[in-house]
Amino acid sequence: MESKEKSRSEKIMDIVTKRGFIYPSSEIYGSKAGFWTYGSLGTKIKHKWENLWKSYFLSLNTNFYEIDDCSIMPKKVFESSGHLKNFTDPLTECEKCHFRFRADQLIEDELKIDVAGLKEDALTKLIRDNKLKCPKCKGNLIDVRFFNMMFDIKVGATGDDIMYLRPESAQSPYLAFKREFEATRRKLPLGLAVIGRVFRNEISPRQGFFRLREFIQAELQIFFDPEKINEHQNWNEVKDYSLIVFSDKKTRKLTCKEMKDKLKFPKFYIYHMAKVQQFYLDILKIPEKIFRFRELGPDERAFYNKIHFDVELNLETLGGFKEVAGCHYRTDHDLGGHQLGSGEKLEVTLDEEGKVKKFIPHVLELSFGTDRNIWALLDTFYKEEKERNLFTFPNNLTPLDVVVFPLVNKENIPEFAEKVFLELFKEGFTIFYDDSGSIGRRYRRQDEIGTKFCITVDFDSLKDNTVTVRDRDSMKQIRIKSGELKLKLNSLIKENKELSTFGNYI
Repeated sequence: MESKEKSRSEKIMDIVTKRGFIYPSSEIYGSKAGFWTYGSLGTKIKHKWENLWKSYFLSLNTNFYEIDDCSIMPKKVFESSGHLKNFTDPLTECEKCHFRFRADQLIEDELKIDVAGLKEDALTKLIRDNKLKCPKCKGNLIDVRFFNMMFDIKVGATGDDIMYLRPESAQSPYLAFKREFEATRRKLPLGLAVIGRVFRNEISPRQGFFRLREFIQAELQIFFDPEKINEHQNWNEVKDYSLIVFSDKKTRKLTCKEMKDKLKFPKFYIYHMAKVQQFYLDILKIPEKIFRFRELGPDERAFYNKIHFDVELNLETLGGFKEVAGCHYRTDHDLGGHQLGSGEKLEVTLDEEGKVKKFIPHVLELSFGTDRNIWALLDTFYKEEKERNLFTFPNNLTPLDVVVFPLVNKENIPEFAEKVFLELFKEGFTIFYDDSGSIGRRYRRQDEIGTKFCITVDFDSLKDNTVTVRDRDSMKQIRIKSGELKLKLNSLIKENKELSTFGNYI
């Protein structure tokens, strides 16, 4: 019997688990769904993505900063934020085998309809009317109820003090706002960024690495004067820039000016939408054809958002457009709630040209799922060719910048290759040395993990102090003086230049 051909997702997962990108956490004891480990290569690509994110978004304003906070927070934080009341998913359970499902996902999978925003009764009615059964044992399903996704933990020797693992990193900037506003000399807008782990007790995590119980968020919370929401000092830079927006069941391009004039969105919000899109298209090199913004209506968006656009990418492994980031106007919900709950005044008083104003700042949130973005890179840049499978990551996102090979392990070639390797290692390149197997096998191993440039030391290197540098995509090579490698590799990687910039192919 012929074996079933593996799906794209299975092929990618085979590579990334074998090569040390990601793999299930605690797998020697039987891993639990929703928990994953970043291996050595995965950690490298994650750090590169995070560093690009920080470099890009913190440079949007001189008053944007990064902070780092605890993942465990008091119960009062989440009472004030509304999470204990509203941070829920719809749950149903099999009467026979007692397996639990997210009711909305089950219905969407079976009926191929969108049920975002429906309440318990409506979801239960869809299950009953369509005679939906347990996918595992075909048992009957109980009525839908909402399930709070937060993890609670006991703190202290007595266990009487209940605290919670944060379900989003956003609360950290809100709690830090008062101190940071004073420390940064009382200026708005003020941006506070966090990259950190968050925790959600997902009912039934699916889609492999895409929906997790412990995951990483990269978020920028921008505190601003609500009276200035229709202003941005750099508006002219983006007003003619076209955003890719999905609305009325079709994707279209609208300039930022059209978003303002026709759809009445505020300039401050639109400007940051443009910057998010440019991050994906210009920095991450995501193809324009798989990118879009999708606006969420009142029944779909988070309870605290007034305007909510998701960033969605069309990912083949997941069967269509999936959310990887979002741009959210949260008004004064967060600071207002924490002012009420804590009793601490979180209002600001500003004197602008003799006019004194007192108000609670509003918040614009740029939120990114780091792990989802990593999977999106794996999906987007995975390629199958006749003789090889490979990742065609952009130069600035490859797990390894460069790999050094000695052509053979004799006649001083290994010593020369090790010298080249150590010099580049000391210069801060993410680099690997491989002298095992044929040169062809070594090239294929590096192609498979997405290494863009391979340096080979051969017999000519001993004569003229040159090495061959091979390009992953074209598989072509040029010769470069070993003393020029640092400068030219930096240019290739940081500026995404092509190898042919520095010489003719041989």
